[in-house]
Amino acid sequence: MADSKGTKMQLIIDGKRTDGRGAEDLRDLRVEVGVIAEADGSSYVEWGGNKILCGIYGPRECIPRHDSSPYHALVKCRYMMSPFASLEEHGRMGPSRRSTELSKVIREVFENLIIAEKFPNTQINIYLDVLQANGGTRTASITAAAVALVNAGIPMKDMVSAVAVGKAGDVLVLDLNKSEDNFGQSDMPIAVSHRDKKLLLLQMDGLLTKEEIMEMVDMAERGCDKAHVVQADALKRFYERGEGESFKW
Repeated sequence: MADSKGTKMQLIIDGKRTDGRGAEDLRDLRVEVGVIAEADGSSYVEWGGNKILCGIYGPRECIPRHDSSPYHALVKCRYMMSPFASLEEHGRMGPSRRSTELSKVIREVFENLIIAEKFPNTQINIYLDVLQANGGTRTASITAAAVALVNAGIPMKDMVSAVAVGKAGDVLVLDLNKSEDNFGQSDMPIAVSHRDKKLLLLQMDGLLTKEEIMEMVDMAERGCDKAHVVQADALKRFYERGEGESFKW
């Protein structure tokens, strides 16, 4: 694939990716819990060059009230890219078509997981702020929101992790970085529930064969299992901390 100047970008060099990883290696992943004192639940994720902050508020009174349901809580999600997160066009101030789309797909993931019928006439708000972006912000945001919801005590049917798989330099790769996302041949963000292995998100950009798609789904499951270990460790660290011991950046 060529860049904007028409220069051929080599994404696989001597069997390694541009950042030195193998095909199924994740970028460094760090998850912290309880980072916003005033939120009901919160998390902070660093995944490669991505830095994402998530705050959960609720269940609380539904506003406006006429939107409320007597049968379940409404799940609302707001994904926002900070204006300094990226040099690209979607890093500008305020909402965009992309932030609206990602807010919707992330909300739909958690609508399938949250046991919302326990909280009629309320709403649960998921706020996601991307402080720094380097490819894979939607999957990193899902991973962050899942941990923050657990921290808020919101009951869910299962835990979820997410990762992108794709094709770069004719090689199937896991956890695409920015150059692979921009200049690779395909990109497929996937979210998988931990116990049931249900696909809660699958989007695709690019051309792939049926065999490649099946292999990429298997790769995503293995990648999500790795991410789940980091999520679980972060929650364990939080609840093992003393009650008066707050998170330190």
